[in-house]
Amino acid sequence: MKATRILLTLLALSTSASAATYTVKAGDSLYSIARNAGVDAAKLMQLNKLSSSTIQVGQKLNLGGASTSAPAARPQAAAPQAAPQGSAVVRAAATRFLGARYVLGATGGGALDCSGYTLNVFRQLGISLPRTAAAQWRVGSAVSRRDLRAGDLVFFNTMGRTASHVGIYMGDGMMANANSYHGKTMIEPLFSNPYWASRYDGARRVLN
Repeated sequence: MKATRILLTLLALSTSASAATYTVKAGDSLYSIARNAGVDAAKLMQLNKLSSSTIQVGQKLNLGGASTSAPAARPQAAAPQAAPQGSAVVRAAATRFLGARYVLGATGGGALDCSGYTLNVFRQLGISLPRTAAAQWRVGSAVSRRDLRAGDLVFFNTMGRTASHVGIYMGDGMMANANSYHGKTMIEPLFSNPYWASRYDGARRVLN
């Protein structure tokens, strides 16, 4: 009877340990794993000491299940700060492609245009975007300027038509984009820059 009780205890501990980890499968992204596990994506990066949102098939991720019961009050207290926490994941994905050359029509190989940049960043987050800025303008849901949060797509009229340019809102009034004037992908001010502020069309949210 005692041996049975010990065996059951060991089995319970083994199940608990396995529940706290996840093995990455084809098609997974850090964002989708965090969402399905009910864990903040930035916390998931912290738990696994990840410097970027890139993950590999077969990689084991610590979901933090073993410690979620004790510090439960901390994540709940931080819930209103969800946007700043999420910005860590968005920033990690966006930073991976910073400094790439701007080339109209390019989607990789060291060169990107504006929608090629957003396409590649969101691919790291497990989200497939259409190829052009105009097509990306039609995905997700509209977001007002006052409700912007990190990861929202921001659009501009730079060629006399709606959504001829797209970037990614990074929080704190900053956006990441492939800038044709500077010839590279970069992070820069959004509304404090008169050029962008005067050409702003609106924003779309594809990260829920």
